[in-house]
Amino acid sequence: MVRKYVLPVLAVLGVILAIWTVKQGAKPVIPAKPVAEPPKVAFANKISGAGIVEASTRNISIGTHIPGIVARVHVKVAQRVKAGDPLFSIDDRARRADLTVREAKVLEAGANLEDLKAQLMIAENVKDSRAISIDDLNKRRYAVQAAEARLSNARAEANAARVDIDLLTVRSPITGEILQVNIRPGEYAPGGATAQPLILIGNLDRLHVRVDIDENDAWRFAKELPAVAYIRGNSDLRVGLRFEYVEQYVIPKRSLTGESTERVDTRVMQVVYSFDRKELDVIPGQLMDVFIDDRSSQASTSQKHSQEEKK
Repeated sequence: MVRKYVLPVLAVLGVILAIWTVKQGAKPVIPAKPVAEPPKVAFANKISGAGIVEASTRNISIGTHIPGIVARVHVKVAQRVKAGDPLFSIDDRARRADLTVREAKVLEAGANLEDLKAQLMIAENVKDSRAISIDDLNKRRYAVQAAEARLSNARAEANAARVDIDLLTVRSPITGEILQVNIRPGEYAPGGATAQPLILIGNLDRLHVRVDIDENDAWRFAKELPAVAYIRGNSDLRVGLRFEYVEQYVIPKRSLTGESTERVDTRVMQVVYSFDRKELDVIPGQLMDVFIDDRSSQASTSQKHSQEEKK
């Protein structure tokens, strides 16, 4: 009974399922819509490159002259500061104690000098030359000169201690905005270059865009050609760029787009453009898609026509 009815039914269902599976697999795959529409550039011929936003003063990594424990941080992120404003302070108690000792040495050296000067004056005012010898008088004069030198040295050491105390308060080198604060009270601030800046600062009144142009496209670039930048993720947000300068050294490519066809062994020419932050509000570190007009094909065509006309 099972062989007579059930098995044929199962066979028919298997054939139907196989046909349905084949038809479903044969349907064209509908491509997924992009997260954001790509920019529509008006340039007929263009050079494209990835740009990163930075401050017009470059992003300045603040360090400290003298390492130590941070006592106070005077600023916070997005705060605007003027040149010379304090950013953070290193604990200065040991330095101030040292300054007190050095100032005491200045007072001691000064008192000793005054005493020696008084003794020299008494010796020089002696009327009778037999009462004091020339050798003794010269010794007193040399003693005064040595005391003056010791006083000068003590004052120099005290001034050096004051300079050290002043250096313990790190101040802003420019007028700009605080981009990052990576140090807090109680933490150790090392001297020299650090992997992460203690404080990052820059002037954001006018922003710069550093564009990587592939070395194969470098010959097509000209500084007088117009350029435009788009915010990634929204092609409606764009801004015209003003040329600033070209870095006079081609470097290995660092900014990667993640595309499978992208070569990582290429070198790029870095071109810096700028725009007013009021035109487009972005922040340093943000990536932008930059397109530069390229008239190389038109120029070669016009050159070819002119050569033909000459013939």
